[in-house]
Amino acid sequence: MAYLNLCQFIGNAGDAPKVRAFDNGNKIAQVRIAVTERYMDRNNVQQSVTDWIPLVFNGKLADIAAQYIAKGSAIYVAGKWKNREWTDQSGAKHIETELRVDVLQLLSPRPQAQQQPAAQGAPAPQYPAAGPQYQQAPPQPSYPGAPGYAPAQAPAPQYPPQAQPTYQPAQPAGQPTYQPAPQYPAAPAQQPQAPQAPPAPQGQQGTLYPPQGEQPADGGPVDDLPFPQRPGVSQ
Repeated sequence: MAYLNLCQFIGNAGDAPKVRAFDNGNKIAQVRIAVTERYMDRNNVQQSVTDWIPLVFNGKLADIAAQYIAKGSAIYVAGKWKNREWTDQSGAKHIETELRVDVLQLLSPRPQAQQQPAAQGAPAPQYPAAGPQYQQAPPQPSYPGAPGYAPAQAPAPQYPPQAQPTYQPAQPAGQPTYQPAPQYPAAPAQQPQAPQAPPAPQGQQGTLYPPQGEQPADGGPVDDLPFPQRPGVSQ
């Protein structure tokens, strides 16, 4: 199960930050901001409730807060809600809850005291324009809900090139599929046969006139066609 510790506030500083330095070179700045909530009660009268949020700036943010935050300055802060234990000179232990600031944004112009012209002969101090945003190193936490949060974009995966598929044309639905006709050897050509003479009618057999091998009396050509002999006719 994941956990998240993130608080964001917009309010006005109740006083100028108090800076404390330590022997190890670290530095902190402490200030409280007033966060006011307004609402309408049952009588339609506007009401307001103010909560005081203790802030702690560390390192470079402590220098920036001490330089640019004054009483009444409107600021935006984001960070972690922490409990701090400490012991006073009498040995009594105390527990305080405070916001460890990671992100600071100035919402008001620079303080009026800093807008006065510098003394003659002294260089005029340079101030950033109203509304810069500062953050404590390391950079602002990368969790959802933080100002300016943007999830990291994973690089696009690389895939090997794919071979182009080969498609066969589909047979249209409803049309029959035909197989090629088998090949058979050609039939041998038949030689035409000469017509045969019809058989002679049954009954009397005809005789040749004139007989085979004899010459007609008139010297004409020999007629070898058979003629049937008529009854009662002599040759």
